[in-house]
Amino acid sequence: PTNTQSLQFTALPVNGFGESSQTRKGCCVGLPCDALMTSVSLSQWGLSNLLYLCSLPEAVLSVGEEPRQVLLRVYGAILQVMSCCCPQGVDSLVLESVMFAVLAERALGPRLYGVFPHGRLEQYIPSRRLLTHELGLPDISAEIAVKMSRFHAMVMPFNKEPKWLFETMDRYLKQISQLSSLLLSTRSPVVFCHNDCQEGNILLLENREPSSPDKLMLIDFEYSSYNYRGFDMGNHFCEWMYDYTYDQWPFFTASIQKYPTREQQLHFLRHYLCEASGRTGQQLTDQHQPPGSDEQDMLIEVNRFALASHYLWGLWAILQAKISTIQFGYMDYAVTRFEAYFEQKKLFA
Repeated sequence: PTNTQSLQFTALPVNGFGESSQTRKGCCVGLPCDALMTSVSLSQWGLSNLLYLCSLPEAVLSVGEEPRQVLLRVYGAILQVMSCCCPQGVDSLVLESVMFAVLAERALGPRLYGVFPHGRLEQYIPSRRLLTHELGLPDISAEIAVKMSRFHAMVMPFNKEPKWLFETMDRYLKQISQLSSLLLSTRSPVVFCHNDCQEGNILLLENREPSSPDKLMLIDFEYSSYNYRGFDMGNHFCEWMYDYTYDQWPFFTASIQKYPTREQQLHFLRHYLCEASGRTGQQLTDQHQPPGSDEQDMLIEVNRFALASHYLWGLWAILQAKISTIQFGYMDYAVTRFEAYFEQKKLFA
């Protein structure tokens, strides 16, 4: 991964394991404790978690199908506080691990190798994160729509009440009646949602089979749940506006002008609907034709729920600014999300 720094394994900043550094290393990579020179790199991808790439040294042979590299995910402060402060937080981490395993079994996400109280071990996939400007590329946008449509078609063994969005918002702030009324008056099916489909959670695969039509994979399911379809799409459209690769404070840039145009939204929605109806992108009719009634309704649905995305992640950023140790301008980010909320509310509410 890019932007990494090499670490000795004994310097791994993980609290709460309780074992010695050698035992921790052995547990992480599935090796005897006398194999001391495992390579570990800290990846600075995540805004909610710390990610480490763990590799077997060249002198150590792998056993059977044992992977030579794994990704170690250590939950960030916000998830650990949630798990410590309330049973629901613990439940959400358990559900997320179950969800991760189910999605891996269905070839919709990386494999799960193991879990521990403060994180998990998962498959390392050679790839890179999408860049913000790539979200608007027609072929990329079309495949994201297809992936999201497949995600929404899944039946998962979880509570199917759409509690995730409103319960999360309510935990941080109670006064959301106006936005809630608008969203509840908007028809939006309840489906299994990713809830954080931004470019950093979409891998562009390397070394894939030439015959495979799939070049993308969705990852990072800690926020996934049954939710309103419009939120997943509206949230994704909001992410076109934010670039998290900026290397100076506040470590992101924002531009409301990059919110997808009506034509770009229709491009996405038509590929989504094609996948949902069992057709392929090649069967799409003229992309420039006026939207039908279903497409027009979806445009309204998605853009209204985009307001919920701004509101939710604005509140999330305020909380992160208080408790997170990750270097990121969370308060600056909260300001930009609420500015976008009030600006787009004039258009979509």
